[in-house]
Amino acid sequence: MQILKKLVNKHTLSLASNAVMPIVGMVTVSLLARNFPDKEEFGYWILFLISFTLANFFRSGFQQTSLVKFYSGATKEKARNVVGSTWVVGLILTAIFVFFSFITYIFYQGTPSTELIIKMFGIIYLCTLPSSVALWVLQAEERFDRMFILQLIGQGSFFISIVTLILTHKINFQMVLYAYCWSAMTTSLISIFLGWAKISSIVHKSNACIKELLNFGKYSVGTSISSYLLRASDTYIIKFMFVDPSLVGIYYLPQRLMEVIEIPLRSFIATALPAMSAAMQRNDPLQMTYIMKKYAGILTVLLVPVSIVAFITADIVIGLIGGRQFIASDAANVFRIFMCFAVLLPVDRFFGISLDILNKPHLNMIKVMLMLVVNIAGDFLGIYLFHNLYGVAISSIFTFLAGIIYGYWVLKKNLKFKIRDIFYLGIVETKLLVISIFSRTGQKIN
Repeated sequence: MQILKKLVNKHTLSLASNAVMPIVGMVTVSLLARNFPDKEEFGYWILFLISFTLANFFRSGFQQTSLVKFYSGATKEKARNVVGSTWVVGLILTAIFVFFSFITYIFYQGTPSTELIIKMFGIIYLCTLPSSVALWVLQAEERFDRMFILQLIGQGSFFISIVTLILTHKINFQMVLYAYCWSAMTTSLISIFLGWAKISSIVHKSNACIKELLNFGKYSVGTSISSYLLRASDTYIIKFMFVDPSLVGIYYLPQRLMEVIEIPLRSFIATALPAMSAAMQRNDPLQMTYIMKKYAGILTVLLVPVSIVAFITADIVIGLIGGRQFIASDAANVFRIFMCFAVLLPVDRFFGISLDILNKPHLNMIKVMLMLVVNIAGDFLGIYLFHNLYGVAISSIFTFLAGIIYGYWVLKKNLKFKIRDIFYLGIVETKLLVISIFSRTGQKIN
C-alpha cells in the first residue's frame, strides 16, 4: 500500500492523463481507417481534424500557458480573477470563430462533405470551450487525477459512439462528425456541473487581467499555431503536391503514432510547467534551469530505447493500426524516419517553455516560426529530390535541429547552462529513478 501511494503521484497521474487522448485517439483512428466506406471519407475526416485542431490551438495558445503562468502560486482572489478573465477572452475568441463559420456556411458552394465541415465547425468549437478551460485550470492546480477523468470522458464517449456506429453499420463521415459534436457537448456539460470549469468566476474578471492575458497570449498563440502548422503544413503540402489523395492518410498514420512519444513529453511538461513558473516567481532561475535540464534529460535518455524498438517494429505497428491496406505503403518507412528525430523533441520543447517562463514568449514564437519556415522549405526541397513522402519526413529532422540551435542560443543569454549538462543530468537522474523503483520493489518483496 505504501509503495502504491508513492507510485500514484502527480507524475504518474499526469502520465495517465496525457496518455488517454493519444492512446484512445489512435485506436479510434484505426477503427475509422478500417471501417470508413472509402479512403476519401477518411481523408475528409483527417482534414476536419487538422482544421479544427488548428483553430483550437489558436484558442489554447492565447490562454493555456498564460493561465497556468499567472494562476500557479497565486492567491485565491488573483486565481479567480485569472480564471474569470480567461473565460471572457475565451468567449470572445469563440464568438469570432463561430461568426466566420456561420458566414462561410451561408455563402459556400462546394462539396457536401466540405459544407458539412463548415456547418458543424462553429457548433463544435463552442461546445469544447468549457472543457478546455476546465483542463487548463486543473493543470494549474496540478489536479491530474481530475484531468484524467475529464479526458477519459471525452475520448471514451467518442470511442463508444464510433463502435456503436460500426456495429449498427451506420459509419459515415456525417455520423462521425455528429458523434464528435455530441462527445464535446457531453464533456463540457460534465465539467460545468462538477465545477471544474469555474464558470462562475466570470464575475471576478478585470480589464487589467484581460489585458495581461492578451499581451502574453499574442505571442504564445503565434507559438501554438506555428507549432501545429509544423505537422499540418506537411499534410497540406502533400495534398497540394501529389495527385493521389490517399497519401494524406498514409502520412497521417505515422504522424498519429508519434503520439506515443508525445505521451511522456506532455506529461513531463504538464508537471514541470507549474514548478518552473513557481521557481521564477521566487526569482530562482537556478532552480528553474535545474528543472528544465532534469526533465528534458530524463526524457531524452528514455526515448533512445523507445525509438530503437519503434524503428525495428514499424511494419508491425503500422499493420496493427492501419490494417492491410497500409502495410504495402510508405507509412512504415515514414514512421522510421520520424523515430530518427524523436530524441530531439524533449530538448526542443523544454527550450520553448523555458522561454515562456522567462516571460519571453516572443522569442519562443520566433523559434517556432523559424522551424516552420525550415519545415516548409524542406518539404518542397525533399519532394523535389525524392518525389515521394520520404522527402517530407526527412525535412523534419532539420526542422527540429534548427529549433534546438536557436533555442540554445537565446537561452544562453538568460540562463547559465550547457547543452551537454542536459544529457549528463538526464543519465544521472534516470539511474537514480531506476534504483529507486527497484529498491521499492525489493522492499515490498522482503
